[in-house]
Amino acid sequence: MKKIAIQGIEGSNHHIVVEKFYDDKVEINECLSFDTLIDSLLNKKSEQAVMAIENTIAGSIIPNYALIDYNNIHIVGEYYLPIHHHLMALPNQKIEDITEVCSHPMALLQCKNFFKQYKHIKLIEDVDTSAVAKRITEKKLAGVAAIAPKIAADIFNLEVIEDEIQTIKNNATRFVILQTSKPNKNSDINKASLKFELDHKRGSLATILNVMSDCSLNLTKIQSLPKIETPWKYAFFVDVTFDNYEDYTKAKAIIEIMANDFKILGEYKNGRL
Repeated sequence: MKKIAIQGIEGSNHHIVVEKFYDDKVEINECLSFDTLIDSLLNKKSEQAVMAIENTIAGSIIPNYALIDYNNIHIVGEYYLPIHHHLMALPNQKIEDITEVCSHPMALLQCKNFFKQYKHIKLIEDVDTSAVAKRITEKKLAGVAAIAPKIAADIFNLEVIEDEIQTIKNNATRFVILQTSKPNKNSDINKASLKFELDHKRGSLATILNVMSDCSLNLTKIQSLPKIETPWKYAFFVDVTFDNYEDYTKAKAIIEIMANDFKILGEYKNGRL
């Protein structure tokens, strides 16, 4: 059975993505940090990994771009998951009984407007949404609530106090599927993730973007990341989609000549169709 590493535990959004992305039954390898998730791949404890990379509200998870790049990990797929945050606690409690809410910082950020009306509740950051739900059940923590997917309430026998507490209802997270080896090319490839660096010259980025446009590539994401060892120099991470693989191949060849440290992070099927 294929082993898939996730950040978090059973009942987390990463776990939900595994269930939706993979057709066959798989075994999950729970990792409480993204660094541990990458180590699981590098140490051959997992064949693939699911990693959150950006959210429509909170933006890019920038350290994860660096983890993928530094460790030469390959992106082989992606999945866009609508995010639903639910407030859950031990049964027979009302929101007036809750004094603490613990969850992942991203979940707290996405639900902060809801808690403005409950001044008595203290918000506490934790490593994982579902891990909090599990701890509440195991330690029978009355007065403590978790923000987590509804599946976590089912798994850990908690009661949902409030449904859909996220500030923006149209909230989604993009997850990428990772592995250490390059995948075999297939006809479904219509998206790529690229990384490159540019010299400090006027118009250098615009020139690259023009190449993409001229080759009929659609730029869906651009993210800059500072190079720690070289102050004021940046690496650019871009996602492009295309209808014709030959157009993409032509753009690759030109960008490789024009840019520095050009790298293909992944070629895969577009998850937003």
